[in-house]
Amino acid sequence: MNSEKTIDARQGLNRAIKTITAAIGVIFGIGGIGHGFFEALQGNTATNGFMIEAIGEANRMWLHGNEPAFTVIPNFLITGIAAMLTGIAVIIWSAGFMHRKHAPLVFLSLFILLFLVGGGIGQVIFFMIGWAMSTRIRKPLYWWRKVLPQGLRKFILKLWLPFLIAGSLLVLFTLQIAIFGFMPGVTDPESISMSMVYTLSAGLLFFILAFISGCAHDIEKGVVING
Repeated sequence: MNSEKTIDARQGLNRAIKTITAAIGVIFGIGGIGHGFFEALQGNTATNGFMIEAIGEANRMWLHGNEPAFTVIPNFLITGIAAMLTGIAVIIWSAGFMHRKHAPLVFLSLFILLFLVGGGIGQVIFFMIGWAMSTRIRKPLYWWRKVLPQGLRKFILKLWLPFLIAGSLLVLFTLQIAIFGFMPGVTDPESISMSMVYTLSAGLLFFILAFISGCAHDIEKGVVING
């Protein structure tokens, strides 16, 4: 029996990695819905270009709360509806279907579509990283077994969930900053913008740490199978 082939024998997947990528998908699906909602509020008006501000002046809550986006649809209302529907599809797929064989391809395709219909620009790096993570859901983690010594794996294997929770909270907090401009103790718009960069970067770091510790978890806690 090959001890390196450690995956979930019942489902044929790495469960911690699946949960991490699903969380990323759900969070940025929510972000896409948020963009779409404010785009739809701008009504049946022309976008006048591919680059748009999802939050129009009438609904803007702070100086830099414009939520830039890209859309191939030249109408705010239709763009908003498309972004909300695609965001919902991303959430459903992420939450319920990441165990499927072709899940990474559908995951990536939905996020590309979300980007093209006004779902936001800032999420691009996250869904590319999330997609890369998702390609490991059904794969034996040979390379990670080599680069993560067993002692380190045993030390970090329980940290993937705390890291995931921290990353999720930081990114969700960043999403609300982008819309409402709320940052405790900070009122200067430029400082709020920098705080948003810091919290988003910290969220990304925690997601990466969650993935690394999730690999350790799936290596150590998976079921050894033949083949």
